[in-house]
Amino acid sequence: MRFFRPRPLIAAAVAALVVAAVTHLATILSFFVGSNPQATVLLQINNFFVPSTVVLLVFVFIFALFTRLTRWYTAAIAGLVSGVLAALVGTGIQALVQGNTLDGGVISYLFSTLGSINLIFVLTATVATATIGRRVCVSMSSSAIVPRSVSGTVLVRRPPKNLSEGIVTHLERSEIDVELADEQWESYVAALIGAGWKPIEVDVADTLADSVFVEDSVVVFGRLAVLASPAAPSRVAEIDGVEKAVRAMGLDVTHIVQPGTLDGGDVLKIDRRVYVGRGGRTNAEGIRQLRHILSPFGYTVIAVPTSKALHLKSAVTALPDGTVIGYPPVVDDPKIFDRFLAVPEEAGSHVVVLSDDTVLMSSAAPESAQLIESLGYRVIAVDISEFEKLEACVTCLSVRVR
Repeated sequence: MRFFRPRPLIAAAVAALVVAAVTHLATILSFFVGSNPQATVLLQINNFFVPSTVVLLVFVFIFALFTRLTRWYTAAIAGLVSGVLAALVGTGIQALVQGNTLDGGVISYLFSTLGSINLIFVLTATVATATIGRRVCVSMSSSAIVPRSVSGTVLVRRPPKNLSEGIVTHLERSEIDVELADEQWESYVAALIGAGWKPIEVDVADTLADSVFVEDSVVVFGRLAVLASPAAPSRVAEIDGVEKAVRAMGLDVTHIVQPGTLDGGDVLKIDRRVYVGRGGRTNAEGIRQLRHILSPFGYTVIAVPTSKALHLKSAVTALPDGTVIGYPPVVDDPKIFDRFLAVPEEAGSHVVVLSDDTVLMSSAAPESAQLIESLGYRVIAVDISEFEKLEACVTCLSVRVR
């Protein structure tokens, strides 16, 4: 079962240990400071709260294991419930050890302690679980690249020697470090491999500056590869190498043809809905042809105005559950999508879905990554700064074939 894999177990255990330790220390120190500061007082308070702390560790571990403490409010509820139960059980153990019987009077006393001696313990447990515990659990569950069985194949294409000549439309041109770009591309592919994907390289095209952005050349629907029709004349020659690669994979192949234009970066697939950006790179005829190609397969093609970004997927992408994420200033109309989640950084609009619980993102969007992690997803961050200077994002550098 998913819950009992090593990483979630370790994350839950560490989060529980941290919460228990912080709660115990904060509680005894608050009593120590508020009373006569003597070593004997500290020892007595420590001994009183040890059973409650041990019980708290167990309950927080259980909550962390099954909920991952992904949202602050659910983590706060988990902390409150754990704190109350731990305080009642721990204080009850102390009462029984002292020779009392668990009768009505003792039970009444136990509940009364929630507003007195155990109040600080419960409040600290709640806050610690919602803050430190949640952060520890989420970060340990999602920070590393976890090797997986092969999820599918992924098309990639090495950066050309003339990468710095790539087209720039919405940004001012800046200097490209081609050697660094090569290193970043290698790291990007390594991240895909680490997440269980098998890369297939399209032949490098050293005279085609934008050819590394292989996503624009083809869109794959199951076993059907739809080859694009670039609006930019300098990119037309990119299609031949990609067609050779997808045919070698045994995919069925069809084309968008002139006067229709379509870039793969304008196509966002969510189940059987296909959102297509109508903007500078994709025209109405290209969308009409794609709709004609896909309708027999049960896909619904939805045209989306795209005027504030190079491609639709420069503005929005989708999480594994179908939620569309985007940076509002570059999204023409968020209401088009059934579920839209605003992210705080433009680079945070772009994710590559690697599995049901894992996405690939740019390291340039740490706040957005934290937001997505809080939803229960594992985030793998990669540095693609040199490609971002050419208006590219993580989706541009690969095409997944399941």
